[in-house]
Amino acid sequence: MTDSDADALVRAFRPDQLRGFRIGVTSDRRSEDLIAAFERRGADVLHAPAIRIAAADDDAELTADTLAIIAARPDVLLATTSYGVRRWFEAADAAGIGHELSETLAHTRILVRGPKARGAVRAAGLDDSGMSDEETTKSLVDHVLRDGAEGKTVAVQLHGFTDEGQLQRLRDSAATVLTVAPYRWSLPADSSRVLRLVDAICAGSLDAVTFTSAPAVEALFSAADGAGRLDALQTAFMGPVVAAAVGHVTAAPLVASGIEAIIPPRYRMGALIRLVCEHLEEHRIQRLSTRHGDIELRGRLVRIGDSEAVLAPLSLALFRALLSAEGAVLSRAELMAAQPDMQDDHATDVAISRLRQSLPMPGIVSTVIKRGYRIAV
Repeated sequence: MTDSDADALVRAFRPDQLRGFRIGVTSDRRSEDLIAAFERRGADVLHAPAIRIAAADDDAELTADTLAIIAARPDVLLATTSYGVRRWFEAADAAGIGHELSETLAHTRILVRGPKARGAVRAAGLDDSGMSDEETTKSLVDHVLRDGAEGKTVAVQLHGFTDEGQLQRLRDSAATVLTVAPYRWSLPADSSRVLRLVDAICAGSLDAVTFTSAPAVEALFSAADGAGRLDALQTAFMGPVVAAAVGHVTAAPLVASGIEAIIPPRYRMGALIRLVCEHLEEHRIQRLSTRHGDIELRGRLVRIGDSEAVLAPLSLALFRALLSAEGAVLSRAELMAAQPDMQDDHATDVAISRLRQSLPMPGIVSTVIKRGYRIAV
């Protein structure tokens, strides 16, 4: 997180800003920062890393790829991630070839995908020659192709997910392409946390889920598909659960599935935190004036005057629907549509009874004989 990000978050910080909201976090690296930021603002957080970053399985392969790059003395290096650059130089130092790698790259034109990669390159004592326009591997490759890649040797630091399409674009332009993969993505050994996240999303008991990599989105979809709940998960993301992605590349699998993700204008962790806070406050708080007082629903927390209560998922879905109707009558069929787990009129009546018991004061939900239920405005 940059200093400007931190300053902006301090200015925007309020300890009750996210009170009542529940947020899912799918990232592995730096998840502590993300979780702490949300919890300091009053949110409950469900952490379920969908993928993990792991060092390369075999440093012998990493060393061999590094030696090939040193021998080739590439014309261009594409540095994609700060962690990858740091891990690469650490592994080279451990193999006793760190000095040779630095000497080679000192004469190489280095292009970086974003500010973090730039920082890692400069921390290694090197200078870059430019940054991608959109902080994507594609825009890095565009940069190389604009300048002419024919006959050049291009080294690419991979970032856990190999974009073969971009590598092929370089090869098609008659460039020689060398790659080095300092780390890889891996699925978590224990999938139970991810499956709990899937269940929570499908139940609508989360207000937002954050993503910091496209492979994490794809891993979550794969876990949901394996559990037979992919359609329900994607439907939830189109309804009560907000998908928040750190950038357009991360959001691509969401968009491809018809899910409209929120994305900060600057692809930074601090900007993502601020966007989630602002979006939930602006779009996910329901308010209604009634004869019993002003009702405010913040995530799972309902406030009526000075009284408040936390609603269970089924009661929450029903109460959201009734609030959205703003006092209009909803039939049992309409309420069943808001919560597919209710299969008949009796189940709906039982669920409404439980909702009434959960609310901080009686009389909020009225029965309209032979028609349904409504908020008593």
